[in-house]
Amino acid sequence: MAYGQPEPGGGWRSRYKRPDGTLGSKSGFTSEKAAEDWGNEQEALIRRNMWIDPRDAETLFGDFVEEWLSAVSPRLEPGTVAKYRSVLNTHLLPQWERWPMIGIFNSYVEIEKWVSELHEDYADLTIATIFATFSTVLNVAVRARLIPANPCFGIRVTSGEFATERLVASPVQVLRAAMRLYESLGRGGFTLCVMDAYTGARWGELVGQQRHEYDSEQREITIQQPLKEVGGRVFKGGRRIDLDEGSPAEQPVGGSSRRPRRAKKGRTKTPAGTRQVQLPPSVAVLYEELLDSHRHPFVFCTPEGGPWRRSNFRQRYWRPAWDGHNPDNPCADDHTPPILPWFTFHEGRHTHSTWLTEDGVPEVARRARLGQKMKGIARVYDHVTPVMRKQVLDALEARWLGSLAALTPGERGRLVGWFPHLRILFDDLGIEPAREAIAISSPFDH
Repeated sequence: MAYGQPEPGGGWRSRYKRPDGTLGSKSGFTSEKAAEDWGNEQEALIRRNMWIDPRDAETLFGDFVEEWLSAVSPRLEPGTVAKYRSVLNTHLLPQWERWPMIGIFNSYVEIEKWVSELHEDYADLTIATIFATFSTVLNVAVRARLIPANPCFGIRVTSGEFATERLVASPVQVLRAAMRLYESLGRGGFTLCVMDAYTGARWGELVGQQRHEYDSEQREITIQQPLKEVGGRVFKGGRRIDLDEGSPAEQPVGGSSRRPRRAKKGRTKTPAGTRQVQLPPSVAVLYEELLDSHRHPFVFCTPEGGPWRRSNFRQRYWRPAWDGHNPDNPCADDHTPPILPWFTFHEGRHTHSTWLTEDGVPEVARRARLGQKMKGIARVYDHVTPVMRKQVLDALEARWLGSLAALTPGERGRLVGWFPHLRILFDDLGIEPAREAIAISSPFDH
């Protein structure tokens, strides 16, 4: 039973029994009864398994978060660990590193002020990421019995601004952007742009494609081990890739005599993301021609044969193709009008889903193609059928043919110069390419 003990300098100290049988204490009480009551309250919490050791509650945020991150890192994707580390080093540790956990718990208003300060410098999406990481750490602290509850609960993070509307490109806009990418990057740039809109795959899922992941009979790509960029290095299947050659820079321990195991790291974003994506016939021809045009391991590769890095591709090739050059000065020598300004590679995924919705493709088929799970009871009872798969391919093929028909005669002439097999499609459509058009070759096709 708890009791009060007089302090030499006056006042009273509470003494109570901890779960391990040792005596705990706290000073600063003005009367014996107050000290005894507080001690009895601690013992009551211990009996109900709700007690938090005051010594643990004084653990510093910086010490606790490092211990937690080292514990969970071995089973997390490298990209997830890098994201946590970036948020911690840039935002959380500078603010909260020297704070005791119980101090954070008792500082709701301080947290509100901190979030308001973040809004002065960062966009809502960035603030949401920072705050989500902070809240995750505090949830772990609750489970670790350092604090009684998460003080982040109930705090409004976003400022209430309207979300940015996603852009959706038309088939002919995709084709025209692909043609610009051909002029700057060659066959690989053209095909990558087309595949972005006609497969709905993510950036890493496409640029991570290797030769063995294509089924030429079914004309489908296998999405299982996307390319991932972590800390300036590129990984596929958990193995670092040599950026110059596109081959693994490190081999698995034990050689190749063992049967390969399913890698725990380097997988798709979710289990549903591991899938096969069948290509429309015309897009499959473009992909197969690209496969035959080089012998590098990665299908979409740099001129040196290595895998693409997102920032390099975006700034050097993707943005100029969609945004144009000097768009506001038509008299400039380098003027190129924009196609769809600020259209991102990921919005090709939104475009793909929107096209299929417009074409009446069932949701289960759309989600399966995008690598997403159905929600609710539909996850159990709805399934993709061969009829649905054919509907998807027919709809995408019709959009491709429509985009060819929407080109100007000069544009069609250039396309035929680059891809001679397209003349047959134009003949089937009853369209004659401009014979006098001269195809602009790409420096990467020689």
